[in-house]
Amino acid sequence: MTDRILDFSNGPVKLSVRLEQLVIERPDLETVTVPLGDIAAVCAAHPHVRYSQAVLAGLAAAGAVFVVCDRRQMPTAMLLPLEGHCVQAERFRQQTALALPTRKRLWRQLVQAKIRAQGRTLQALHGEDAGLRQMAERVKLGDPDNLEAQASQRYWPLLFDDPGFRRKRDADDQNRSLNYGYGVLRALVARALVAAGLHPTFGLHHSNRYNAFALADDLMEPYRPLVDQAVASSVLEWGSKNLDQAGKADVLDGLLGRFSFQNESRTLFDWLSRLTSCLVAVCSGDRRDLIVPELQPAQEAPPKKSLGRVRDSAKEKAG
Repeated sequence: MTDRILDFSNGPVKLSVRLEQLVIERPDLETVTVPLGDIAAVCAAHPHVRYSQAVLAGLAAAGAVFVVCDRRQMPTAMLLPLEGHCVQAERFRQQTALALPTRKRLWRQLVQAKIRAQGRTLQALHGEDAGLRQMAERVKLGDPDNLEAQASQRYWPLLFDDPGFRRKRDADDQNRSLNYGYGVLRALVARALVAAGLHPTFGLHHSNRYNAFALADDLMEPYRPLVDQAVASSVLEWGSKNLDQAGKADVLDGLLGRFSFQNESRTLFDWLSRLTSCLVAVCSGDRRDLIVPELQPAQEAPPKKSLGRVRDSAKEKAG
């Protein structure tokens, strides 16, 4: 499996299925086919993407995610396979029986991994981590001190070298690119959960009654900085904050490379599969803790700018 992400946002397209192949037809372009088994996700972003029920059924049977985007080309819904594993019902029961102390312990691991990943991102882009990796060591069970939020207050202005930057979902700037990348990442994590026989709704920490993907939101936290680094690199290099076709390509490139952990180099899909399999072992009582792969690109990007003038401002906000 090559785990391809297909994004259709640049013009009309007709999708159909023939002989276990996704058939892609576009005006004035040659028809292209892609094996269904090679696809991780399809993003239907353009308003004139046409597809049949056979496309949805074929992608679901192959274990792929179908993401629907709104008029702003933001992911707004996704279709997941209903049956992901032969012992799915048993694993659902184990999920719901997971004790609160265990959930708090796992959430602590995820928050620590996220903050360390934010530190690595700042290190890669700007040459220093602003003390985030040290902050990660102070996270307690369940993160009662909300160090996740404190780290974010320090992180965001430094990431974009902009003291005025705020993470706002509806802002019409690089937040749109972040939203797009997170939407794709969320779909991929949900896909890995379903493939492991877990339900993406039963979360460890996220628990909004209207959130159907609470567990996916939990597990994606350590990997948000992969999207952040792709968006920040694009903004710092090109100065563009628009979510155009090139911007989307930059985001997807940030998710499609190979990543290293413990002297292994694998794709993000492989690492997500390993994480969800580890969670299965915790739910069944065969493991006590998660192994959260803390990923970095196989080839690090060189530092681009110093944190310099925004560091003091960010520390004041964090305090």
